Amino acid sequence: MIVRELDSARQTDRLVKADGWDSTRLLLASDKMGFSFHITRIQAGTSHVFHYKHHFESVYCISGEGSIEELDNGTVHEIRPGVMYALDLHDRHRLSAKSELVLACAFNPPVTGQEVHREDGSYAPVLEDA
Repeated sequence: MIVRELDSARQTDRLVKADGWDSTRLLLASDKMGFSFHITRIQAGTSHVFHYKHHFESVYCISGEGSIEELDNGTVHEIRPGVMYALDLHDRHRLSAKSELVLACAFNPPVTGQEVHREDGSYAPVLEDA
């Protein structure tokens, strides 16, 4: 059984920080669960373009308000507590936070924790990370 506490994990290298957001990786590929699980915080007033070409991601909003825009068609969805979205088509998207967003995220395939967003907002394919 794996048991981790969020605040403790934030004191380790499981906390990944970037410009305007941070993500605490509670489960990683090394945990061999078949997915990774993160708690991500998006700072109020920020906007980020992501495009997970090689990963599927599902996201559940715990707190805060914002929006997600499907960049291929311009559709905007409001994000608030209780809303889930899934990037089932490797959707290129813009995530914007009106107030700080706290999100629970699952990635398949799981991330290793060492990924860095590429210029296009994607992570490298898993095989490139191996």
